[in-house]
Amino acid sequence: MLDKPAAQPSTVRDPRFDILFEPVKIGPVTARNRFYQVPNCNGMGYRDPSGAAMMRKIKAEGGWSVVCTEQAEIHHSSEITPFIEARIWGEDDIPALARSADWIHEHDALAGLELCYNGANSPNFTSREIPMGPADLPVATFTFDPVQARAMDRTDIRNLVRWHGQAARRGKRAGFDILYVYAGKFLGGPMFFLSRRYNQRTDEYGGSLQNRVRLLKELIEETKEAAGDQCGVVCRISTDELIGPAGLHREEAKEIIALLDEYPDMWDLTLSGWENDSQTSRFAEEGYQEPFVTTVKQVTRKPVVGVGRFTSPDLMVRMVRQGILDMIGAARPSIADPFLPKKIEEGRMEDIRECIGCNICVSGDFTMSPIRCTQNPTMGEEWRRGWHPERIRPKEAEGTVLVVGAGPAGLEAALSLGRRGHEVKLAEAGTVLGGRVERECRLPGLSAWGRVRDYRVGQIGRMTNVEVYRDSRLSADDVLSFGFEHVVLATGSHWRADGVGRFHQSPVAIDPSMPVLTPDDVMAGRTATGRIVVFDDDHYYMGGVIAEKLARDGAAVTLVTPALMVSAWTINTMEQHRIQARLMELGVEILVSKLPTDVGAGHVGLACTVTGRESTLETDGVVMVTARTPDLALFHALSARENEWAGAGIRSVTRVGDAVAPGTIAAAVYSGHRYAEELGAVIDPDVTPFRREVARLL
Repeated sequence: MLDKPAAQPSTVRDPRFDILFEPVKIGPVTARNRFYQVPNCNGMGYRDPSGAAMMRKIKAEGGWSVVCTEQAEIHHSSEITPFIEARIWGEDDIPALARSADWIHEHDALAGLELCYNGANSPNFTSREIPMGPADLPVATFTFDPVQARAMDRTDIRNLVRWHGQAARRGKRAGFDILYVYAGKFLGGPMFFLSRRYNQRTDEYGGSLQNRVRLLKELIEETKEAAGDQCGVVCRISTDELIGPAGLHREEAKEIIALLDEYPDMWDLTLSGWENDSQTSRFAEEGYQEPFVTTVKQVTRKPVVGVGRFTSPDLMVRMVRQGILDMIGAARPSIADPFLPKKIEEGRMEDIRECIGCNICVSGDFTMSPIRCTQNPTMGEEWRRGWHPERIRPKEAEGTVLVVGAGPAGLEAALSLGRRGHEVKLAEAGTVLGGRVERECRLPGLSAWGRVRDYRVGQIGRMTNVEVYRDSRLSADDVLSFGFEHVVLATGSHWRADGVGRFHQSPVAIDPSMPVLTPDDVMAGRTATGRIVVFDDDHYYMGGVIAEKLARDGAAVTLVTPALMVSAWTINTMEQHRIQARLMELGVEILVSKLPTDVGAGHVGLACTVTGRESTLETDGVVMVTARTPDLALFHALSARENEWAGAGIRSVTRVGDAVAPGTIAAAVYSGHRYAEELGAVIDPDVTPFRREVARLL
C-alpha cells in the first residue's frame, strides 16, 4: 500500500504565538524573542571548542534569541574532572570561548556564559587542589569520590569573589552578552552556602538566611561591576531540592530571590539536583517544573526564565500569559530541534522534532563524549562532520534506493535520502511503521518515544520522491528483480532467549518445560503470570521496564542482575534511582550481583558474581533481557548471490542500525542518517571520517 503525500504545512505564524516573539530586556541587552537556550553540558567543553561553538551557532540560526554555554569553570581550584566542561581559568581560554560568542552573534542572538565555581562539587583530579566549600565535608559528586572539601575562611571567600570578577571580565572580553552567577543544582558552589544542610557556619556567612545569601550577593555585585553597561547578569538558582523543609524549598527560594532581587538582571530557575531538573519523560511530563516556579514572579521585578522540557507552543504561551515565565528556557528541546523557534515563527508545527525526554543527550556528559540525540542525529556532528539539522547536501549522482525495514534506522535513512533528492522506496514487512520504536513506546512510561516514529513518518508522508509500501516482506528474488541501484537493509534485530549476553557467552542450560520469554515476546502480548524472573544483563532501560510491566500486569517479579544495581547504565541518563524506586514500590524483588547458571523445571539456579555462592530460586517463568541478534536472513540471501548484483543493476547492499549491531535507538537513527549523508561519497577507511581538534604543543 502506498502512503499518500500529506498537505504542505503553513508558512505563516499563528497569531496566538505572537507573544513568544516579543523582545525581553535583560539589563543592558535585549533578547529579540522569548526563546532562551539555557546552559547545558555537552561532553565537548574545553576539548572540542569548535564543535561546541558550531552546535551553538546552529541553535542561534534556528531562532533562539539567547544561546548559552555549559558551565565554564572560573578557577583551577574548582574543576570537575573527569567531566569535560568549558574553562575560563585564564587568558589562554578566551579564544576558544570567543569562537562560541562570535558564531552565536552571526545569527543575531545573545551569547551567554555560565561562569561556575563548583566548590564542594569539585574533586579537582586535574589540579589536585583541595576543594573548598562552606564546611569540612566530603565532596558532593556523582561518583562518591574519596575527596573532602575544606571549609572556606574569609580570605578564601574574598579570593573567590575576586576570581569571579576576573572571570567575568574575561567573558566580557571574549564577547559574551550575558554573564552568569551559578548558584543552583549543587553544581554551582554558592548553593552549598544557601543550603542549611551544607552550611553549618557560625560566622556572617552562615546561620540566618540573610547570612547564607551573603556570598551570592557579593558574587553578583562583583559580576555586575565587571559587566558594566555591556553585559546582562543572570543568576541561576534552584527553587526546590524535592526533599521538603530539610533542604532548599520553594518558599525559601522565593525569600532568597526577594532578598537579592535588586542585584541580577534576570533569574534562571532550576530544580536541584540535575537529576531533578532534567527528569526523563518516563517519570515527568512536559512542564513538570511549573509548581516550583509558578509564584516566583510575585517577588521579583526582573525577568524569569525556566525550563520544563517544553515542546508545545501552546504551553509556552500559557506560561508567559499567566505571568509564570518571561522566557521559555530549553536545553533538551533545543537539542532535539535547534530550529524549534523558527518553525513556530514560520507556522511549521508539523516540522518540529519534539524531544522524547530519553536523556541520551545527558549521557554524553556522563561518558565524557560529544553530545548525541535520539531525535536529532546531527547533534554533536555539526562541526566535525559538517552535518546540519535542517539542510543536507544534494545527491551527487542519480541513484534509486530501496530501504528495507521502517524502524528508526530505515525511517531516518529514507527521510534523509529523500531530502537529498534520491528516489526512495521504503518497504515494511508489517502494517505499522516504526519497528522497535512502535513496540517499545507501548511499554510503561515510554509513550513519548513514539515521537521518533511520528516525526519521520509525518515528514516522509509529504515527500513525493519517497514511497512507502507496507505488508511488503521481501525475498532476495524480489530485491534482485526490482532494479534498484542501492539497497539499504534496516531489518533490525531480535532479543536472544538463551541467556547469552555480557556475562554468559554460551547458552544457559534451559529445561524445555520452563516458559522462557524475551522482551519481544512481552511486547508482542505473550503473557507471563505467577512468579517470574527477569534476568537483566542488558543494563539499560529494557530490563527495568519489562519488570515494571509484568508487575503491573499482576506477576510476582524478581529482577536478577549481575550488576550492583538495577538498570545500571541509566546512571548516565540520571534515572537509575527512579527506576529502582519504582520497582521497589511495585513490589519487585531485586537480586543484584547474581546470574543464572541454569533454568530448570520450576526453578532458576543462581550464582553470586562476587563469591560464586550458588542458590536456587523457584519460579514459573523467565524473561531473558540479555543480548540481541541482528536479523540477517535477507542480507545473507543477497550476499550468497552477489555475483548477480551487477546484472540486476545493484551497486551496493548496506546494513544500517540494529541490523549491523544492535544498540540504542539513537545509534540506529544515527546509522540511518550517516548512510544517507555518505551515499555517493568516497570513503577512505584509512582516514578518520571527521574533523578533530588536536592540542597545540607549547
